[in-house]
Amino acid sequence: MSLDGQNVLVLTTNYGTEQDELTKPAAVLRENGARVTVAALKDEPVQTLVSDREPGAVVQPDTTLAQASAEAYDAVVVPGGTLNADRLRTDADARRLVSAFAESGKPVAAVCHGPWLLVDSELVKGRELTSYPSLRPDLENAGGTWTDREVVVDNSGGHPLITSRKPDDLDAFSSAIVHALDGGGNP
Repeated sequence: MSLDGQNVLVLTTNYGTEQDELTKPAAVLRENGARVTVAALKDEPVQTLVSDREPGAVVQPDTTLAQASAEAYDAVVVPGGTLNADRLRTDADARRLVSAFAESGKPVAAVCHGPWLLVDSELVKGRELTSYPSLRPDLENAGGTWTDREVVVDNSGGHPLITSRKPDDLDAFSSAIVHALDGGGNP
């Protein structure tokens, strides 16, 4: 599949993003021809973590959440990491961005704890999705249907909603994003 000409935005904080949940989908998207832009809270290096504990790779963001606009991109990816996701869900620019992608009918993808941002952006009600298991009550309380699968693609709400549980599911998650951008809907 070729995603030449497709632009994908990845949202992150500057500390606490799960390393592989940021770097692996970005690498797969780039390998398939997409241009990936990392937007962080601040224009400072992003210190990722491995398993929420150990320091991971340092990633240089391309822009900030405040500067980013959904209009310039074809999809958005929200990586997890407990600290990252907890901070993103309270950030007005992160909520603005995922809401704008959804309103424009563009794919919104979130993995692990990333769906917390979907809860606070009111994008869960009536949707089927998955997440890290501890988020199940949050997603169900927000009106979603939680499913224990490596990836869930829900096309019912006007935009593709792609969710996944954990780093072990990143191959399926990344593939579903590529497929949605290639016009395929469900993988």
